[in-house]
Amino acid sequence: MQAKKRYILVVLSCAFLAYCYFGGYRIKKLFNLAGSSPENLPSYVLSQNRINYHSSKYNVNGNNHNFILYKYGNSKDNNRIKHYKDIDDLYEIPEYNRLKASDHHYHSHQKSNVNFNECTMETCFDFTKCYDDFLVYVYPSEPVNSLGTTPPVSANYQKILTAIVESRYYTTDPEKACLFVLAIDTLDRDSLSEDLVRNVPQRLQRLPYWNNGKNHIIFNLYSGTWPSYIELGLGFDPGQAILAKASMSTQTMRHGFDVSIPLFHKHFPLRSGHTGMITANNFPVNKKYLLAFKGKRYVHGIGSETRNSLFHLHNGKDIVMVTTCRHGKSWRELQDGRCDEDNREYDRYDYETILQNSTFCLVPRGRRLGSFRFLEALQAGCIPVLLSNSWVLPFSPHIDWKQAAIWGDERLLLQVVDIVRSISPSKIMAMRQQTQILWERYFSSIEKIVFTTLEIIRERLPDYPVRKGLIWNTSPGSLLTLPTFSDNLRDFPFYLDVLGYEPRSNYTAVVFVQVGQAINPSSALYKLVKSITKSQFVNRILILWAADQKVPSRKRFPSTGHIPLHIVTSLNSPQQQMQTHSSIGATDESRPSISQRFQPHPLIETDAILSLDEDAILNTEEIDFAYNVWKSFPERIVGFPARAHFYDDSKNSWGYTSKWTNYYSIVLTGAAFYHRYYNYLYTNFLSHLLLKTVQQSSNCEDILMNMMVSHVTRKPPIKVTQRKAYKDRDSVRSPWNDPDHFIQRQSCLNTFVAVFGYMPLLKSNMRLDPVLYKDAVSNLRKKYRQIELVGKR
Repeated sequence: MQAKKRYILVVLSCAFLAYCYFGGYRIKKLFNLAGSSPENLPSYVLSQNRINYHSSKYNVNGNNHNFILYKYGNSKDNNRIKHYKDIDDLYEIPEYNRLKASDHHYHSHQKSNVNFNECTMETCFDFTKCYDDFLVYVYPSEPVNSLGTTPPVSANYQKILTAIVESRYYTTDPEKACLFVLAIDTLDRDSLSEDLVRNVPQRLQRLPYWNNGKNHIIFNLYSGTWPSYIELGLGFDPGQAILAKASMSTQTMRHGFDVSIPLFHKHFPLRSGHTGMITANNFPVNKKYLLAFKGKRYVHGIGSETRNSLFHLHNGKDIVMVTTCRHGKSWRELQDGRCDEDNREYDRYDYETILQNSTFCLVPRGRRLGSFRFLEALQAGCIPVLLSNSWVLPFSPHIDWKQAAIWGDERLLLQVVDIVRSISPSKIMAMRQQTQILWERYFSSIEKIVFTTLEIIRERLPDYPVRKGLIWNTSPGSLLTLPTFSDNLRDFPFYLDVLGYEPRSNYTAVVFVQVGQAINPSSALYKLVKSITKSQFVNRILILWAADQKVPSRKRFPSTGHIPLHIVTSLNSPQQQMQTHSSIGATDESRPSISQRFQPHPLIETDAILSLDEDAILNTEEIDFAYNVWKSFPERIVGFPARAHFYDDSKNSWGYTSKWTNYYSIVLTGAAFYHRYYNYLYTNFLSHLLLKTVQQSSNCEDILMNMMVSHVTRKPPIKVTQRKAYKDRDSVRSPWNDPDHFIQRQSCLNTFVAVFGYMPLLKSNMRLDPVLYKDAVSNLRKKYRQIELVGKR
């Protein structure tokens, strides 16, 4: 019995070994066929009538790479083998450009010692170019060719270039540049697209600073083509360039090197864009539809599996999943048995209505991982439910998408409904609010997408401060929180309430002198300094002297006791002079810009700044009351003189008025409190185009400061007390008395709106007065008694 068992075991072992030997040999033979000539391929491969591109004989030593293009069909007479010395030569072949529209497999071969997938900031980026400053050079447009034309540039790529050229990142000197941006449009690399720019490899090699892509950034929205849609099918070798690319997967993205960006449509705005669509924070969120989707259905191919199954979730009540296969030129030839029924159901629903009335919006993958619906859902405040496995969401990991989106699994589609039903109303409320923050701060315009991409790359530089996750995922976001100002969140006005802090005590009074009246006890400036000195909250007084007259001696000013008083000239030192002209963008170096009143100054150590004109007339109680109000609203401008903007339909432009109305949108910085961070932001963030407008007009700096603060906070300023007139018109000959003053300010207003891309000013009807103000009680019971005596002048 034992012998019989041993005999059976030996027989089975021999059979197994024989199978492994002959089976393995057969498998090995099949694999070897892939690199052989078409004549040796099995017949079932030849019968597919497909075109494949294989690279072989790849010599890793040196630059002599031999590429073989195999074309094979049903007949051996059609089989051809062509040899090319370099992969770039393939893009000059009309046949290649025509054939790659079919199912092709393109592989990028690197001409450097660093493999594409191994690129990191340390191996593929030269940090030495970025030590002085983070500047971006945009290559000039290519010259006109022999046909008298220049290479086409799509509207969206032109917007990307415009955003960079008109920003603070831009430099015209390539020697000073940290990053390089191509003038070659690389957004659409689908070989079937009309926007495809051809012969890119040859154009790259002609660039003087290409250096195999090192320190270059390539923007791309579409790569690959039907039917495989290969993610890295760019049609050229990006080398060591950083890819800022849509629809990136976790498998191909070089984490810490590339940047995932969102997919945006052809009419996406350059600046600003539309605001979020949530106008009220109703709780709980009662929408007509819990989960909805309306879009294309692919009958076959990549992306079809998920969308073909969505009808299982549709109930026509709170779950709406409608699709159509009625797209493409040959949809009728490709339609299946469900197409007619799906098309009828699809036509019953309006897309915008669904978007506005849904709590959750399904965002399944399309042919590529990304989808236009992602940004559309964010803008509408409809929480995205993602069905796109392995997709790297835009600007991850800086943005914490768990706060604004739900991840589903394509393989577990039927569980999606249960997942969204299990989310609490409070969580839904928080996620909807987060969608609006992310949309407005990072995704509402091409400019914001480009700037966010650049800031992500900038944070990877050695010694550059890295923003915390709180900054990236709360308003006003990373673009408006400059880490070079401070690494302590307490130093920023908009995080004080979040962290539970109050502003640091006291304020610094900054008096801007532009006319330079003689200092004596009857002058407006003398009286103003005297009123400030009596304040219980003042820390220091700065007289910023920008007048042509000689700077008066300290003895001419009233005694300030223990309160320091400093007279600071506009160009106090060569270093300060250089900073003024470089930061403010002066065009006439003999005339400093009026924007210097908002220059950061080392003597300003308090959070609060009281900005004053030399002819302001305020008493001490007014100043102290305004400061106490500001402490409750440190992120806003709080002050006395109010102005308003309006839209003039007859002129199709914005207007500016100082008339008393039932609202205001501007508080002039001639008598107002604001946080010192706004001086730093004004000097180091605003576009040179804005600052140049102020420089050329010697006006409008207060309007620009108001627009900037409202742009940051999305809140209006705050007016205190009833005072309307705040200037001593008798003692000072003010430049604001110019009859062209209002015309000039209206012109500035419209220029600022054009650069911002929208009107950031917000209207308010609120005015804050002291408790018991004007109440019929004894004046002794009131804290601010002198304010009662200020009439409407």
